[in-house]
Parts: sequence; structure tokens; C-alpha cells
Amino acid sequence: MPLFSVPKEVAVGTAMLGVAFATGLLAGKRYPFLVFGSSKPHKSIIGKSSPLWQYILDHSLREHPVLKKLRLLTADYPWGKMMVSCDQAQFMANLIKLIKAKKVIEVGVLTGYNALSMALALPDNGRVIACDINEDYAKIGKPLWKEAGVDHKIDLRIKPATQTLDELLAGGEAETFDFAFIDADKESYNEYYEKCLRLIKKGGIIAIDNVLRGGRVLKPRKDDLETQSIHHLNEKLVRDARVNISMIPMGDGVTLVFKL
Repeated sequence: MPLFSVPKEVAVGTAMLGVAFATGLLAGKRYPFLVFGSSKPHKSIIGKSSPLWQYILDHSLREHPVLKKLRLLTADYPWGKMMVSCDQAQFMANLIKLIKAKKVIEVGVLTGYNALSMALALPDNGRVIACDINEDYAKIGKPLWKEAGVDHKIDLRIKPATQTLDELLAGGEAETFDFAFIDADKESYNEYYEKCLRLIKKGGIIAIDNVLRGGRVLKPRKDDLETQSIHHLNEKLVRDARVNISMIPMGDGVTLVFKL
């Protein structure tokens, strides 16, 4: 697709992502201990105990005080490590602002840190369709959504995400969403991707999390069905003529999909 036929915001965003990707590659060559395969695997490629990780946060993170409050609250729980990294949430919020998004989808909410981050980035009439099957986790974040003044933007739907996505399609909302974030059960990623692709408008973006699986995608074990599913989707995406993509070495790896 010729560059001039792509919306200006998407073209600028793609250029930004190219710089980010190149930077990640150079960092991996210069500092081999930063890439996956480290002796201290973590959700983040750069270990969160690394001084460099703290430097990145100190020099880039502009976290809303309620976001920080929810992040620290989530970190107190054993499953808190499943939360999206704060730098990645900020990056996606900036993309949402860049493309002037109004309608977004989140598949996998947990306590709602990223739902809150996206809601803060949306205009007052924007909305987040937040899909999850566990309301207990979301109850932790809901009071903070209200505290931040954006609870009216977040439509939490507690049911299987495929059901919610099908309902949106059946309700005539195909090609009306601007952005989607997929971060739920990995074996269903391909199904989430296909449904979100139908819901996203041309020029919209889908962000897919955990595409590196701590480096396990290099040689997925036969008994690791989650990594197998991610690896198959990665192989599919690089050949999918319906989209442009950038795989970014951020967090546990995130692929940004631009619908053509």
C-alpha cells in the first residue's frame, strides 16, 4: 500500500515505531544482557531490577497519580506480575492520542491499569470496551477509575471475550473501533486477533502483548501450548497481507498491527 494512501497519523506512528525497533536492536547488540535469554527472566526484557530500567522510567514515565496508585496496589498481589508494564501502557496511550482514537477494545483487564491508562488518553466521549472473565480483579481497579474521573468511559463486560467481540460484530460495530489491545489467554490469541481485525477500522491499530514469551518463542516446547500459539500467530502476522506490523522489544514483546 503506498505510504501516501495511509492516514497521516498512522504514517507518523509507523515512522516512530521504526525508530523504536531499531533502537531496540542496537541495544541488544551493544548490551547483550538486556535481551531475552537473560539469566533473570522477567515480564520485561530489561530486568526490572536493572539500573537501566529505572533510568528509563525516571526519564520517560509520566504516570497519572491514580495510575501509579493502581499499579502499586496491583503489585501487592502474587499475580500482579501479569499487569502490563507501565512504560508499555504509556506508549499505547500515546498511540491512542496520536491517531485520535475514540473507541478502543481491551481483551484481558486484570485490575484495569491499562484500561485506566487508555481511558485517560481518550476524549470525554470516548469508550473502552474492557473484556474479562474475572470480576474480582477488576473490582480492585474500579474505584480508582472513578477517582480518576473516567469510569464513564470504561464499559466492563464480564464474560468470555469471544462472546463480547461477537456481540459487537452482530451489533453492527465492525470497522468502528480505532485501537485494540490483546493480553489474555494465549491459546485464543488468533481468534481474538481475527475478531478484533474485523472490528478495527482501516488505519486502526491492534497491539498484541507477550509475543516473545521471555524468549521461549525461539524454540517452543511441544508441551507449551501457549508459546506454541504465540509462535504460530507471529508466523502468520509476518505474512498477513491485510496489515502492516512492527514487533517491538518492549515489555515481553508487543506486536503492533496496522490495518490496511
